[in-house]
Parts: sequence; structure tokens; C-alpha cells
Amino acid sequence: MDLRLNTVMAAEPATGPATRRVVTWDVRPQGYCSEHEHATRANVAQRLAALQGWAFAGAYDASQPGPDPLYFVPSDTLTDPHQARAMGIAGVDDLFGGVVPHAFVATKAISHPLIGPDAVRPLGWSARIAGEIADAALPGFTCFSLDEARAAGRALLDIGRVRLKPVTATGGRGQQVVDGIDALERCLDAMDDRAIATEGLVLETNLEQPQTYSVGQLIVAQRLASYCGEQRLTRDNAGQEVYGGSDLLLVRGDFDALLARVDPPPPLRRAIEQARRYHRAVIDCYPDFFASRVNYDVAQGLDGQGDWRSGVLEQSWRVGGATGAEIAALEAFHQDPACQRVHASCFEVYGEAARVPAGAIVAYQGNDPETGPLCKYTVIETTATPHADTP
Repeated sequence: MDLRLNTVMAAEPATGPATRRVVTWDVRPQGYCSEHEHATRANVAQRLAALQGWAFAGAYDASQPGPDPLYFVPSDTLTDPHQARAMGIAGVDDLFGGVVPHAFVATKAISHPLIGPDAVRPLGWSARIAGEIADAALPGFTCFSLDEARAAGRALLDIGRVRLKPVTATGGRGQQVVDGIDALERCLDAMDDRAIATEGLVLETNLEQPQTYSVGQLIVAQRLASYCGEQRLTRDNAGQEVYGGSDLLLVRGDFDALLARVDPPPPLRRAIEQARRYHRAVIDCYPDFFASRVNYDVAQGLDGQGDWRSGVLEQSWRVGGATGAEIAALEAFHQDPACQRVHASCFEVYGEAARVPAGAIVAYQGNDPETGPLCKYTVIETTATPHADTP
């Protein structure tokens, strides 16, 4: 299952207008709208415009309509299909990102089942998806009440340490790990029950020293590319361990092409297959969903009983940490029609001493008022042909 099998077929001729204006769009003022995130999206939008021969028109301004239809690079996954359609977003050719039928579908909440058949759930919740992704996710539960979170945590503590994850936080921020009932109770007592009722809380088996893979796919200008790779962690300016970048291998085509050209070792193959299963389940259980950019984080490691586990942690259907590498690969494919595979590494480096390698593609370098000194860049590995190697 890949983006060809989603709402819009990648192999079909383009049905959209020949000329568009590419704009960034701050969907929520409080979401992904820091200085460095604004700059990163602008960089992505400019490069997407160049790839498609369109004009970059800056930030979306509803009060100033132009002569050409728009192609959007939004800050978030779009959670209002009616608003999306009203703005001309009807399929994958209209945005770099995704559209979901309900807000919770865009979060970590859908990665796990509820604690029981009578558990609290939001309107539109699919009970079927839990069964379809059971073999693609780690043991865990999604809860929409503190009482259910307590029951879920106690059940998971039988396996080992439990990770509590706010469903909308990114980059590992806001997560806590507990190793006993007393620690679980203290952690939950400090949480806002209204926020849990509104957004949900994920409780998941904690993996010791996990390896995290990124598996994804994107379609731009009728070009389909798929990728896999590993994530790196780093320390931000506050000393917290956060996402530090990804090392990716990208190929033309769908997930089958990725498996054929990469011939991954068993753990990575497992990660790709789990990401594909997760993606298929979302399409099956939430048929109004579509996305032109999908990314799935898959973690592998040992649980508290010493058993090896692998599972999708979360999904991303918006501009994300790996997008710098994704766009660089599309540019390489565009520049060299014979290129079939690209190695791309993106980096997020905190602190004043960041050094950018020669030839790197810089998306942001500055002193973000919220984050502090930060540099975000991508490096393409040169092998047999410029920016690529051939299988």
C-alpha cells in the first residue's frame, strides 16, 4: 500500500491547473509556528515551487486572492475536511501534507487501542484500527480519562517500565517514563484531566535504548518516492534529548520498489512492513484521509522483560524533521532522470558552535527566540552519479 492507492492515483495524469502559487499556511497560531519552523516551511515551499515550475507567494493571506490557484505547505495536518475543500484542497496534488477527518487521527492517539469496549472515546473513533495495526505497534493504550490511564498503566507495568506520551507533542518532548505504581500515580496526578479528556494520553511499553527508524513516502508533481533510514538524537539548548536528524535512503517508486532496491536487513525490513501496514490501516479505517507526505517512526528494542519488540510510534502528515532530506532527494531525481537512489542526511544542531559542511543545503540558521541557537541543514552523499548512487 502506498500513496498511489490513496485518494489520488500518482500514475494518473495531473488534473490540477498548469500554474499555481505555492504558499505556506499557519493552520494554528500555537502550532509549529516558531521562528525556525516558519523559516523551514518557507524554505520547503520555495523549493517545492521551483520543482514544479510555480511561483512562491509567501504566507497564505485569505484577504488577498490572486489569479492562480494555490498549492499549500501547511504547518499542521489539516483536521477539517470541509475547510480544506473550501480552500481548494481536494487531494494530494493540492498540498504538501495531509488531511484527516478528525483531529485525533493526526495524533499518536490512533496508535493504540482503548482500555476496554466501554472506554471513553471521541466522536469518529474507529474500533477496527486497533486490530489492524496490532502487529505494527508496541503494547499500549490510548486513554481519554485519568481513571482509564491508571488502569492502563497498571496493566502495562506487568511488562516493564511504561512511557506516558502527550499525543500532540513532537520530538520526544513532554514524555515521562515510570517504573512502578507509585510513580505512575504521581505522574498522572500532575496531569490536566481536561486535556486528557480532550486530546487523550498514550501509555506504551518503554523500550530500553531503542533504535528508531523513519519510513516514509511523498508525491510531488506526480513523482512518487519512498524512503527508509535511521534517526539521530541530540541535546537541545536546555539539555533535553530531542530529535537531531535522519540518515535516509530514498528511491523512486512505492514501498515495493524501496524493498527491492534497498534489500534491507531483517530489522529494517520489519520496520518498513510495519509502517506500510499502519498506513494501509489508516486508509481503510478513515477513508476520508489523504496525504502527499507520510512519515512513520518505528522503534525497535528490548522491553522490560528482555523481549525484542518493534512498532510504529507515531505518524506525521506534515512538514517534519526529515523533510529537508525528502526535498533534496526530489531535487536530485529532478536534476538526473537516471538517478534511482539518493542518500540524504538532515541535521538539527543546537548551540552557537554549529558548523555547516561545505555544500550543505541550509533550511535555517539563527537564534530562535524560543529554541535558542539552531542550525538545520541537509547533506547529499555523492557517489556514482551526482547526488545519487545506482542500484
